[in-house]
Amino acid sequence: MQNQFQVRQEMCDVGHRIWMRGYCAGNEGNHSVRIAEDRVLCTPTGVSKGFLTPDQITVVDMNGKQVDTHNKMKRTSEVLLHLQIYKARKDVKAVVHSHPPHATAFAMANIPIPEGIHPEAEVFLGKVPMAKYTTPSYKELGESVVALITKDTNTVMMGNHGSVCFDTSLISAYYKLEILDAYCRILLLTRQLGKINQLSQQEMVDLLKVKEKFGMPDQRLACAPTGCIGADNQPFLAGFDAPTQSVCACRSDGHIESTGPVITEDKLEDLVQKMTDQIMAGLR
Repeated sequence: MQNQFQVRQEMCDVGHRIWMRGYCAGNEGNHSVRIAEDRVLCTPTGVSKGFLTPDQITVVDMNGKQVDTHNKMKRTSEVLLHLQIYKARKDVKAVVHSHPPHATAFAMANIPIPEGIHPEAEVFLGKVPMAKYTTPSYKELGESVVALITKDTNTVMMGNHGSVCFDTSLISAYYKLEILDAYCRILLLTRQLGKINQLSQQEMVDLLKVKEKFGMPDQRLACAPTGCIGADNQPFLAGFDAPTQSVCACRSDGHIESTGPVITEDKLEDLVQKMTDQIMAGLR
């Protein structure tokens, strides 16, 4: 069994980082660390992750029963999600559930996180699946997430909810959260530029080989030459066509370039009329 005080302190430190970066507002979010075969430390319910203290951290068994009966704090109701992940993946020692705003925007829009665009995201996150919305705190939530987890998965998006990241240590799981939201922020910024490039099949093969050399094998390497990566990208790429018409140039090397929005004469006239109506309404 790990030194509980050190783990509790680290959980408080990570909670403060999560709160400072705006990944969870109010009392949102929760994280946990598995410290023994049948014992898990988890954050309490109703407490801001930015102001946790070691004595507030609760202890549960693998069935979700709180075993530190002396603790006045109650364990988070969403620990059941964490426990199902621990049961599905014996190598996982820590789970972090948060609501990172840029990534959660994708979950709200039901748009899968695209692949084959940013090297760092490919190396440290890999494919990020999207689970359908399920009521928080219900066991079905954990079931929907676990159903999407492979041996390579470390992050899952939950529809209309948020993200869950997991790894062999708490700090590693937290880093996944940081990378996830940073990547999604970059993706949203490309929408403003009106242009995005996808890595070619060969570039992805080369990248995944480098990833494998880092000791992080990726199952997608086997199918990358056939173009399996990016199969779910279309919902995000389609966004470059709205709200105005876009011109897409697809190159033979697998890159996709958008030349940016093209406003037709009819749409321009309609836009000017709407702006005029708004100005006149304000004057009245």
